[in-house]
Amino acid sequence: MQRREDWTLIGAGLLVFLTALLLITLEPRQPSQTTPGDTAMTSGLLSDPFLQLPTADAVRVVWFTEFQGQDHIVIYGQPDSDLDQAAPQELQTAIATTVRLSRTREDADSQLDHPNFMDLEQTTVRPVWRHEAKVQGLAPGLRYPYRVISRQDNGEQIKSQVFSLGALPPADQPLKILLTSDHQLMPMTPANLQKVQETMGRLDGVFLAGDLVNIPDRASEWFDDARGNAFFPSLQGRANARLERNGRTTRYRGGAIIQQAPLFTAIGNHEVMGRYSSTAPLGQQFGDPVPQSAAAAQYSQHAELFNPAADPGLRQQWILNNSFNSVTYDEIFTLPVSTVPNSDPPAQTSHYYAITFGNLRLVSLYVTQIWRSPTVDPGVRGRYQEKEADLGQPDSWGHGQHIFEAIAEGSPQYQWLQQELASPEFQQAQYRVVMLHHPPHSLGDNIVPPFTDPVAVYDRWPDGSLKAVRYEYPRPNDQIMGDLIPLLEQAQVELVLYGHCHLWNRFQAPSGTHYLETSNVGNTYGAFLDNKTRPVPPDQAGNGFDGFQASYYAAQGDPNGLEPMGPSLAPLVDDQGQPLSYIASNDITAFSILDTGSGTVSSYYFDTSQPDSSVVKFDEFALTR
Repeated sequence: MQRREDWTLIGAGLLVFLTALLLITLEPRQPSQTTPGDTAMTSGLLSDPFLQLPTADAVRVVWFTEFQGQDHIVIYGQPDSDLDQAAPQELQTAIATTVRLSRTREDADSQLDHPNFMDLEQTTVRPVWRHEAKVQGLAPGLRYPYRVISRQDNGEQIKSQVFSLGALPPADQPLKILLTSDHQLMPMTPANLQKVQETMGRLDGVFLAGDLVNIPDRASEWFDDARGNAFFPSLQGRANARLERNGRTTRYRGGAIIQQAPLFTAIGNHEVMGRYSSTAPLGQQFGDPVPQSAAAAQYSQHAELFNPAADPGLRQQWILNNSFNSVTYDEIFTLPVSTVPNSDPPAQTSHYYAITFGNLRLVSLYVTQIWRSPTVDPGVRGRYQEKEADLGQPDSWGHGQHIFEAIAEGSPQYQWLQQELASPEFQQAQYRVVMLHHPPHSLGDNIVPPFTDPVAVYDRWPDGSLKAVRYEYPRPNDQIMGDLIPLLEQAQVELVLYGHCHLWNRFQAPSGTHYLETSNVGNTYGAFLDNKTRPVPPDQAGNGFDGFQASYYAAQGDPNGLEPMGPSLAPLVDDQGQPLSYIASNDITAFSILDTGSGTVSSYYFDTSQPDSSVVKFDEFALTR
């Protein structure tokens, strides 16, 4: 989706530039308007600035406000200089374009201390404006000080603190990159990110493998949830989250990371909203996606109500509104753009993309599906059956745990990936990292059933009426294991990064490819080994890897046949003192760092039940095959 841009600010560019220089020159140097631990709202901005889409000589700076305002700019200085002490001729200005996010809202379940959105009884539009400036003329390998300035409608000027930015790092620059996922406003996320910053200092990039928030159209989850752990504050060191452990309350501010390190994301299931409504609760909309094919069939039944001849885009928009969408996610982030293969007219997407970052090639894929309950209770619309009460209402069906974007052989995303893996940029990179949300290998619960389109089975009574609608997921049709993984391993990918199960575990295939799930930043749903079994249909459960047979759902272990690689340095132990091959804890949070200089991935944990304890490096492996 192309972002709609408002170019009305450009005509005032020269005036803005001169005005900003005058203000910076004449105003006395002031202390920071915010301190670590405060929310970004204290400064009048809805978020601090963050970095997007670096190129060889430029980078995008993005920030948000609750007012449209005017004269939104980035002021930046000479490399490694003091911005507040710089002479006017040493400063440069980048003018931002401003757009309003089209679907940000709040509802009765919003956790928000805001005078305009208190005690809501229905879903209500919340205006949020996004500002993006392209800072150009940057030399590789250098850091430039910057701040953003927004002017409110009443003329009041709002300034951020000073941060630093840089262009795309050169291939010979060693980088420290945070590997993370599944933030989702989880209780330990601010603690996790605070320990990242305290341990590593300034990072060079963030690879986030999906599930950034819970409900993407709920604005407060991105900016100012009253619990103090919204997405941007947690990644910008402005969270204010309380964590109670062992009778002690500790506050965590998160880490000031993305103001100075570009953020690269993948779409998880929590970036996707379901069928759109202007009035329904946002949680209900989030849980109500249906396949686009079902929406198209429904449209054809009601085509007489529309006039597609008068508006050729009407059908496409109707299907989008009545299936699923990632509109808010698409509008928030500026990511590399890919051309969709064989699209007519040519279409572009950032749902999957690739970028060379230092000496590595990052490939981000859109590999996720709707999460539905694993229960086989006929009163629940789940992954294995429709709700019994809905059998006579096909428009209310959930269609099982359906896939949002295919990665099967022959699909547009698969064809794009084939082209990318054959490209010189990919093949000549020293390290090749693929990021997606859904796990290829895991001890967690969300890896079951296989990643395939559900096959509907209609059980009927003797009179032909529906008795049940069930869904099966044949293993031979698994798009990740049958189509994607052979392609990646043949291309000699060193690392596959993913999340979804809220734990830490890693694997290595016989081909040498490493698989890392580092998503235990908040809560966990457990690891399924020993006496712990996944909730799967009891008549179709398996006890171990058994090839690609149909109707097989592994109750324990990795369903796809790999044994976990236990932590190499300091594994946790179970009650019998035996080392654990994973971290699945609601007290211990983990994060991982990719060091492109040494070619290693190091993982660390922090025990929030012991807030005065040290961060422990518990695992490290080299990106060798």
